[in-house]
Amino acid sequence: MSMEHPTSPALIRIPVRIVVLVVVLPVRMVWDVFAATGRLLDRTLLRPTGRGLEWLYRKVLAPVGRGLVWLLRAVLVWPWVGLWRYVVVPVARYGIAVPAAWLYRRVLSPLGTGSLFLLEKLLLVPLVALFRYVLVPLLRYGVAVPAVWLGRHVLTPLGQGLGRCFRQAGRGLGWFLPRLGRALFVWPWVGLWRYVVVPVARYGIAVPAVWLWARVLAPVGREVRDALALCWRVAGFVSRAVGRGLKWLAWNLLGRPLVRIWWGLRWCGRNLVARPLGQVWRGLRWCGRNLVARPVALVWAAVVRPAGRWVRDGVWAPARRAAVEAGRAAKDALAAARATVREARRDAWRALVGSVRPVEPREPEAARARTLGSTTNVSGAVPAPEISLRKRG
Repeated sequence: MSMEHPTSPALIRIPVRIVVLVVVLPVRMVWDVFAATGRLLDRTLLRPTGRGLEWLYRKVLAPVGRGLVWLLRAVLVWPWVGLWRYVVVPVARYGIAVPAAWLYRRVLSPLGTGSLFLLEKLLLVPLVALFRYVLVPLLRYGVAVPAVWLGRHVLTPLGQGLGRCFRQAGRGLGWFLPRLGRALFVWPWVGLWRYVVVPVARYGIAVPAVWLWARVLAPVGREVRDALALCWRVAGFVSRAVGRGLKWLAWNLLGRPLVRIWWGLRWCGRNLVARPLGQVWRGLRWCGRNLVARPVALVWAAVVRPAGRWVRDGVWAPARRAAVEAGRAAKDALAAARATVREARRDAWRALVGSVRPVEPREPEAARARTLGSTTNVSGAVPAPEISLRKRG
């Protein structure tokens, strides 16, 4: 067993755990009630509400927000951007910046160059000459040379003597003043700290505080910590037991009667509503099958289908064949008329122009025919070419 944390006596452990259990048990029960209520609210209210709010945001608020942003941009931003880009910037560039640059380059810059030249020649050159040929010799021979002689032969020896005097006095004061300061301001406080404050703090405060911490506060703190952990678990068992008891009581007082009422309502709905409705539905289905579907099927098989086949074979097929034959006859008649017109046009051209050069015999070319009044070709038809006599000549 560790010597740093000795085992606390039962005289401390048992009362601490009793007090902590009495204090922690209501807190744990309230905590469990809040936790169960929170889980119930999360499962029945918060999650559906969150899903609904998410759907509302995704389907309604976000599109409306994007539309409002686009509308605000179209109303408040884009007109000012267009005004800045297509009005302010061109006016500032071509109405202010370009004339200002031309004015600076063509007028102000030459004017400034001339002004600087005149200022240099009229003011700067005389000042430089005055400083170089008047002030410099005057300051050099009237002030500097006497000041150098005075410093070299008078002030330097005087300063060296004063320096030796001050150096000796400083050495004496530097040896005496630190010792005086220590004797007046350091040694009394050092003695007070070493022989009064330290013993009083060590044997009057530190030792009793260490003993109190090691023998009273630390064991009580460890016991309170262990008691809190243990009593929290014990309170959890007690709280769950109380919760199961309340659950059993609520089930026997409310749950079972409600379940039996529900079973009774379900039995009534099944036997008094669902079964009669099922029998009515089966009766309606039997009536529909035997009174409607079968007679309709018999009428279809005995009347409608033979009549349809007779109409298809006796009326529709001969009419379609007659229409096909009539179309073919009309197409042949149109082809003959077209050939006749073509021959008449060729004969009229020969009569007007004269004989044409003989055409070498060649095989007739097959061309795709076109329907009357359209440019689309009919597959399988071979009409005569429609080329003028001049191009064929």
